[in-house]
Amino acid sequence: MMTGEKLLTVQQAADQLGLREATVRKLIFQRRIDTVRPSVRAVRVPESAVRKILEHGYRPAIVPQENATAS
Repeated sequence: MMTGEKLLTVQQAADQLGLREATVRKLIFQRRIDTVRPSVRAVRVPESAVRKILEHGYRPAIVPQENATAS
């Protein structure tokens, strides 16, 4: 993280990534995205972490489709 870099809330990071807030929180929990904790409860995501995901791509797990048989 660069000094003086803008820190985003989890919701702001989710909006920029086009993901749900719950998905970003899951990535944080799995330590797949960098975070900063300015206080005990607050969590912030550096802009560089969001850019990194946008540049390298985020690929969620493939969910098998139900009833995917051809007619």
